[in-house]
Amino acid sequence: MKILFFSTKPYDKVFFDTHNQSYGFEIEYLDTHLGPHIVNVVDGHEAVCVFVNDKVNAEVISVLAAKGVRIIALRCAGFNNVDLEAARSHGIRVCRVPEYSPEAVAEHTVAMLLTLVRKTHKAYNRVREQNFSLNGLLGFNLYGKTIGVVGTGKIGSAFCRIMKGFGCRVIAYDLLPDVQLQSAGIEYLPLEAVLNAADVISLHCPLNPATHYLINDRTLAMMKPGVTLINTSRGGLINTAHAIDALKSRHLGNLAIDVYEQEEKLFFKDLSESIIEDDTIQRLMSFPNVLVTAHQAFFTNEALTKIAQVTLHNIDRLRQGEEPAQSNAILV
Repeated sequence: MKILFFSTKPYDKVFFDTHNQSYGFEIEYLDTHLGPHIVNVVDGHEAVCVFVNDKVNAEVISVLAAKGVRIIALRCAGFNNVDLEAARSHGIRVCRVPEYSPEAVAEHTVAMLLTLVRKTHKAYNRVREQNFSLNGLLGFNLYGKTIGVVGTGKIGSAFCRIMKGFGCRVIAYDLLPDVQLQSAGIEYLPLEAVLNAADVISLHCPLNPATHYLINDRTLAMMKPGVTLINTSRGGLINTAHAIDALKSRHLGNLAIDVYEQEEKLFFKDLSESIIEDDTIQRLMSFPNVLVTAHQAFFTNEALTKIAQVTLHNIDRLRQGEEPAQSNAILV
């Protein structure tokens, strides 16, 4: 079976080639993202494997179907970039990796939080220049603070447990409260109550029409002055222009993002010798209280191993006309 991978990096090849030894698929890797501009390169492939910023819309799916593609495999959990109805209408199966390492993303969220509130990134650069002054590095304790978690799936749950261990009060909002988290002392409240009460708010919900721009001028106004906001989920959860306004007014005290709504033009690329034309990301990075990482939260050895294993397993089972072991891996 021939599989064409899009948006691949050298580390993808290492992990997938290693685990493909158990399957023997004929894999071809492309570093470009999938979209209408490139879809015609598909030739004789029965499956394509895509990542978070590939554009798998109705136009692309129509061409894939005409070229005999039977499987679209996402090597990620989110699927907001795939037109599932179009895939269904063309009889194409769509699968994903529903979870790979929730702890990887949760731990990165904590790392970003600690970096912001204790200014360790600034201290690192300062000491390298032999400046040992503490002026400007004053932080605040997390112990005793109220942490608001929006979305308590696998990643959100892992983050809740970590922050509980810091001695924080953890409050959460989710359409389906987790009984185990409740028994561990996590309080579920309406979204507005979480936004009102939290000193730190961390987003761990999927991106869909209901959550697009969940954080906007109205919901930002509900938050405490000086609140810290973290997003390691999907960029479209935050209206970036509104967040910038809140930073300028100092209502938003700190912002950490590992995702960005226009990230497909920036992330996973080396643009160090380029002029970046995205004025919004440049404005964000100009704030001393903003921390940006480039969709790095998932990037651990354990997570990449799981992604390769589950993706190849999903394709193998679908090829044989069977369902993958994880029922929630199947989208269509």
